[in-house]
Amino acid sequence: MPGVPLSGPSSSSTETATPLGTRKKVHFGSIHDAVRAGDVKQLSEIVERGISINEVDLLHKFTPLHWAAHSGSLEALIINGANLTVQDDRGCTPLHLAATHGHSFTLQIMLRSGVDPSITDVREWKPVHYAAFHGRLGCLQLLVKWGCGIEDVDYNGNLPVHLAAMEGHLHCFKFLLSRTNNAAQALKAFNDNGENVLDLAQRFYKQNILQFIQGAEYERNDSKDQETLAFPGHVAAFKGDLEMLKKLIEDGVININERDNNGSTPMHKAAGQGHIECLQWIIKMGADSNITNKAGEKPSDVAKRFAHLAAVKLLEGLQKYDIDDENEVDEDDMKYFIRHGVEGSTDAKADLYLNESDKTDARMRAYKKIVELRHLLEIAESNYKHLGGITEEDLKQKKERLESEKTIQELQGQLEYERLRREKLECQLDEYRAEVDQLRETLENIQVPNVTAVNVHLVPPLAPGDTLV
Repeated sequence: MPGVPLSGPSSSSTETATPLGTRKKVHFGSIHDAVRAGDVKQLSEIVERGISINEVDLLHKFTPLHWAAHSGSLEALIINGANLTVQDDRGCTPLHLAATHGHSFTLQIMLRSGVDPSITDVREWKPVHYAAFHGRLGCLQLLVKWGCGIEDVDYNGNLPVHLAAMEGHLHCFKFLLSRTNNAAQALKAFNDNGENVLDLAQRFYKQNILQFIQGAEYERNDSKDQETLAFPGHVAAFKGDLEMLKKLIEDGVININERDNNGSTPMHKAAGQGHIECLQWIIKMGADSNITNKAGEKPSDVAKRFAHLAAVKLLEGLQKYDIDDENEVDEDDMKYFIRHGVEGSTDAKADLYLNESDKTDARMRAYKKIVELRHLLEIAESNYKHLGGITEEDLKQKKERLESEKTIQELQGQLEYERLRREKLECQLDEYRAEVDQLRETLENIQVPNVTAVNVHLVPPLAPGDTLV
């Protein structure tokens, strides 16, 4: 499985708080750090000092352009003459990285600059393979629009549709099938291991793909479906469908800052319709509220244009919502790390000679590293599982499943025993009831004649002339 480095040189924020509450600017030591931090001003200053815009990062073999494609900020580097076709040690170009991370707007800029979209890495993966494997629907559609072949195979004979099936990216899978000349043939196509999309979906337990292949959802040439597929996240944000929006973003189908043909993000769409709940969640997930569309509008400008005042207040920060809960971690909010120090931490140790500003900055860097390492761990576990490995968590779940099945069997056996016992008791009860009824009937037959006889003997005989009172 291809891997994309997600870590790199430690990035520092451009500003830190001083004890007096003022903010001082941080000067980056390399052009790579400036690009990763998105500091265009310092980037320009570094380039003017003569640092090469194509300087290679020794650790990851990344140029500044690779980092820009990785993070989604590219324009400044292209203007300064960066090499758009440079490859790292895996043969990846910035085009591959943009497709990997779902930066469709960045991808579009490079394509318009004349970059060849059919360039391959050492695995013979093209950007279209990366987009399909990582479930980046917007990038996939853009690449197809620019003429990328979806019937090109990698060095293992995998089509992009194989990779989408392998990872369970249903939106990408449906789109690729809809664009093939023969969908039935694409479903039957084998890779070099003799596996088709059905085999891959079964091997990697992708139930959504299996159900789709079995005909539960597929409708060929559905123009309405194709329109929705174009930018499903934008459609969900426009409709206020938060559950769908969450699923698309959390599953990695779209990038939260993905732009459509007009340069609008999902935040623009939600703002234009005044969907506060969607906006709250999008902001909470770290969407950039400063992105402008082709009309030069930020999401707050769109909200103003349609007179959605609550959305305007939210986007401009004039009203606090639950997303500002001080108990929630915001890795980009320095005030959070100033407010929250842990009792008993190194903050309380006299031998740590750091001022408050340095400690706050250190906490921010440490937390970001935790998030980064967790992400890397998830990727490593995913690759390990795809290679047939089984994790401790899988073993634990398997053990728990077996124990649960054993418990269920024991309970079922006990239930069956109690059922038989109840039936036996019911049979005995019926016998006892029948015996009681028989005894009661016998008793009644014995008592009735005796009572009659007793009553006869108790009445004295009448004398002549007596009357019965």
